[in-house]
Amino acid sequence: MFTAAHCPNGGRERKFSGSLMTTSTHLLRRRRFLPLFCTQFLNAFNDNLYKTAMVLFVVYSVYNDESAEGMFSAVASGLFIFPFFILSALAGQLADMRDKAKIIRTVKMCEIGLMVIGAAGLFLAWRGIMVETLAIPLLLLALFLTGVQSTFLGPIKYAILPQHLQRDEVLAGTGLVEAGTYIAILAGTILAGWIPVEWAAAGIIVTSVIGYFSSRQIPAAPPIGEQAKLDWHIIRASYVLVRNTMHDKPIFYAIMAISFFWAIGAVLIIQFPPLAKNTLMASKEVASLFLVIFSVGIAIGSVSVNALLKGQVSARYAPASVVLMGIFVVAFYAVCRAWQSYQPTELLGVAEFIAWPLAIMILATLLGIAIAGGMFVVPLYAFLTTRCAPDQASRTIAANNIVNSGAMVIGSLIAMAMNAIGIAMTEQLLLSAGMCVIAAWLGQKLHRVASVAEAPAHHST
Repeated sequence: MFTAAHCPNGGRERKFSGSLMTTSTHLLRRRRFLPLFCTQFLNAFNDNLYKTAMVLFVVYSVYNDESAEGMFSAVASGLFIFPFFILSALAGQLADMRDKAKIIRTVKMCEIGLMVIGAAGLFLAWRGIMVETLAIPLLLLALFLTGVQSTFLGPIKYAILPQHLQRDEVLAGTGLVEAGTYIAILAGTILAGWIPVEWAAAGIIVTSVIGYFSSRQIPAAPPIGEQAKLDWHIIRASYVLVRNTMHDKPIFYAIMAISFFWAIGAVLIIQFPPLAKNTLMASKEVASLFLVIFSVGIAIGSVSVNALLKGQVSARYAPASVVLMGIFVVAFYAVCRAWQSYQPTELLGVAEFIAWPLAIMILATLLGIAIAGGMFVVPLYAFLTTRCAPDQASRTIAANNIVNSGAMVIGSLIAMAMNAIGIAMTEQLLLSAGMCVIAAWLGQKLHRVASVAEAPAHHST
């Protein structure tokens, strides 16, 4: 139970009351939230329709070697992550110093152009025209530009919430954005696995146009406080931004915990397509099903932890959640090892896979990994946006993105090195499980320092 003071939409103070579901339903009827939710939903849907269609087509139709597939997956992951590392400081400055809604509209307009590039790559690959020399470079260029787009949208989608919502609505709003994002990922992933690649090429262009018109309905979100001069020197700006953000201990531990989570996620994403194809002998439709299960699990975890916390922004469940995630990763590893004793001789369709021994265990462990992951990371994002000053929110998220992307790049390089020296994909899963232990320690440190920091405020009330 807490109060929210001087919120931007009317300035009223209001005690948190009623269920989280009531708050969520209320937000989905309001223009101050619904257009942002729809824009983010369409953005996540389109990104994943494109990325999944590209990766599945290349892994299943271009390459036929686990090492080459793993290397392509790592390169693609690195290209998508790299813009976060070099441009997040600029993105955070712009988001705090310019109208956030206007930036969203500009980025969404640019998305139309980059999806045309991606669609051209998909079309050429489908037709078998200059696949290695032109189609794949176009696909990777569009993926890199998608990373640039996500870099500029990333700080805004969380930082705009405290500006449009009351304090006791922020956690519900964050949970809705996260749940909506992963439902969109689910939808994009399903389509990418089941529709022809040429349909995906057309779909990403159409969706980008709809997303732009949705973004035009987002209410203005002008900058808060005094406006400093933009620093266009991206390396210096990145260093200064991270240094100025990380001096606050709770924010430091929150960013480090989130970073380890996404490093774990990066390694899993790299391992997943070649592991699904070569270890589990799963067709691209089954690989799509795996990604769907994963997305559903994160959405369930996002909503579940919000219900457990009853609107309170807290990291108290973070350590247990990520330890549980590590346990499920180890269980997934064990099931994959056992699966190899039943090794199929050809790729399994969905019906054949479901009928195979241990299939339910594979799906259950994937679901467990995802639910635990969602329960871990969502409260940490809510913590970041409510802990920092309102006029620093975008820059705080940008600093988080810089550190996150650095950790993910390191994870990608480690995965590439393991592929280069011939470590089997199944064995690589143990790296992700070990990283969960470090994330749990960071989550526990965050909960302790945040509790100490909040104690005087609670005592004074």
